[in-house]
Amino acid sequence: MEKLLDLARMLSSGRFGERGLAEVRNIEQEFVDVVTFAPADQIVAVLHTVLDEDWMGLPVWARNLAYRMACLQRPDDVALLREAATDLRNFGPDWNDIASAMNERAESLEKNQD
Repeated sequence: MEKLLDLARMLSSGRFGERGLAEVRNIEQEFVDVVTFAPADQIVAVLHTVLDEDWMGLPVWARNLAYRMACLQRPDDVALLREAATDLRNFGPDWNDIASAMNERAESLEKNQD
């Protein structure tokens, strides 16, 4: 989890110091590689940590990818679906239809659990 958290914090800070564009791209690529194979619990924990530290810091593409990877691993997690949908709406309107579908899925899952 530490590697994912460190990468997310680097992306969130936007401060790459004297790193060149190639090194910044390497950091972005490494984030993609690590989040792609991270367990959902780690992804969610990193998102909560980084977003608590600086809610607007993590680039939208990184948070969308992270939430997507977590939701793919836990497709029946009502709370996660709603959290991801809310995050999408915060950066819409391009993703409002997807957010609505996620909320509808969460509602359907919730009804079936009763």
